Formats: sequence, C-alpha cells, structure tokens
Amino acid sequence: MTMAERTQKEVWKVTPWVMIALLLGNFILMAWDAHEPDTQQRMIRVWTQAVADFVQSPVTSIGSSVTTYFQSFATLRTAQSDNDVLKQRVQELEVAVQNKESLSVENERLKSLLELKNRSNYKILPAQIIGRDPSAWFDTLIINRGSLDGVKLRMPIVTNGGLVGYVTSVSPLTAQIYLLTKAGVAEGGIIGEVGTSNALGVVKGTGKKELLEMGYVPNSVEVQVGESVYTTGQDIIYPPGLKIGEVVEVRSGSATVTHQIFIKPSANLSSLQEVAVLLYEPPPRPDYDKSVPNAGKDVKGGKNK
Repeated sequence: MTMAERTQKEVWKVTPWVMIALLLGNFILMAWDAHEPDTQQRMIRVWTQAVADFVQSPVTSIGSSVTTYFQSFATLRTAQSDNDVLKQRVQELEVAVQNKESLSVENERLKSLLELKNRSNYKILPAQIIGRDPSAWFDTLIINRGSLDGVKLRMPIVTNGGLVGYVTSVSPLTAQIYLLTKAGVAEGGIIGEVGTSNALGVVKGTGKKELLEMGYVPNSVEVQVGESVYTTGQDIIYPPGLKIGEVVEVRSGSATVTHQIFIKPSANLSSLQEVAVLLYEPPPRPDYDKSVPNAGKDVKGGKNK
C-alpha cells in the first residue's frame, strides 16, 4: 500500500468523528441561538427545563411520599398519645362516678340508722362490719365496736329493716355477732303485734341466710303468709317488739303436731355493711330460790345442801 493510500485511509477513519463533532457543534449553536416564537425564550433553556422537570418529578414525588409518611407517623403517635390520655381520663371519671354512687348508698344507709335511732326507745350505737369469721362465713360478723364503746355480751344487733342477731364475744375494740340465721340460734317470736296475738313460738336459724323456721305455734292458731313476726322479749336477749321478718310459708299441723312456719328475715343479711348495737340489757329475773321458803334446804336436817 502506497503512502497516499495509507494517508487517505487514515483520513477516512478520522473524518466521520470530525463530521459528527461538527454536526453536534452546529446543532448546539443552532439550539442556543434558536428562540421560541411566542415567548422568545432560548430553545436550549426550554429543553433543559423539560429534561430537569422529567428528572425532578419522580424525585419530588418520592420526597413528598417520604415526608408524608413521616408526618403521618408523627400524627399517629400524637393521636395514640391523645387516645391514651382520653382512656385514662375516662377511667378516672368512671372511678369518680362509682365513688359518688358508693357515697350516696352509704349516706342512705347511715340516714336509715339515724332514723332508727330517732325512732327507737333504746340507745343505739352505729357500727361497721369489718370482717366475717372464716369458719362460719355467712353466720358470723365482726364489727368495729367493743367494750370501750359500751358493747356487752348478748346485746341485740339491728338495722332499720329489723333484727340482725346478737353479740357473742367482745374485745376492747371489736365484737363478734351471731346472725339470726345461724343454726342453733333461737329467740321467742310472735306472729302479729305483741299483746294482740296468741301465735307464740320459737324462731330459730336454719343455716340458710334468707330463711328462718318457727315452731311450737299451735295448730288452732290461724297463720297467714305475709304476716309479720316480732320478738316477745322472753328470751333474755331481745326486747319485745323488734321485727324479725315475714311469714313466707306455712305447713299446717294437726291436732297433735304444731305448725311449721318459714320466715324471711326483714333485715337484708346478705349485704350488711353498717349495723347498730342496741344498748339494751334485759331486766333481772327474780331469784325464785330466795322467794320460796326452805328452797334448797335439806328437809330432814334443816340445813342448806
């Protein structure tokens, strides 16, 4: 290959790139010099702005989404905190309402004891239930009054509704009570008003908190469901006239068998919280041994045994 041919070949290798460079430069010059007819803005600026908008649009969208996400997260955290505050406030209001209702109920109970005090012929001592004997949960109560308050053994316990029981043991600050319903506890009872009825009998506990049983009422005496039962005062514990309850069932007896009568206590023994100690002591019974001549003496020797 001759020198001329070689030179021509090298020129043809360089020429396309030179042509491309020249065309590109010409295009840039034309674009730089070109103007938009309406706004007279340079076309290169318009194209550059179009390319920038094409690139910027997704970047802006992504940035906006990220910003919105974090704003939503912050808003959610704030809303959750506000929700927690509102829940706590609701709980506080519920507790306040419950306390108000409890105080209202307690006030009504205390008012009923005050009415009992004003109506009673005996002095009464208000007391609160502070415990129950675990060995006899439904039949034995502990109150916050004791011997320092003047409480003594066998004193009656009452509410505005009626008879509750009596004191069985006393400490300086507390006392134990047996309820009417305790099995083995008994008292004299009369159906109807004392002095106007012949339906005398004995009321005793059945071990069931809502039921008493009355016996020894003669079959000749008519007893109706709904009649009231009162104490007779003959058991050296209770004064006469305290309401025990109402007759709920009568199983009639026969010529040789007395009535079997069931009584619902008038006091609500299942939900006691406050009671009253009746500061009552029965009158002393006469000493029959001293009133009967030669009582307790040896007839033969004339000396006391």
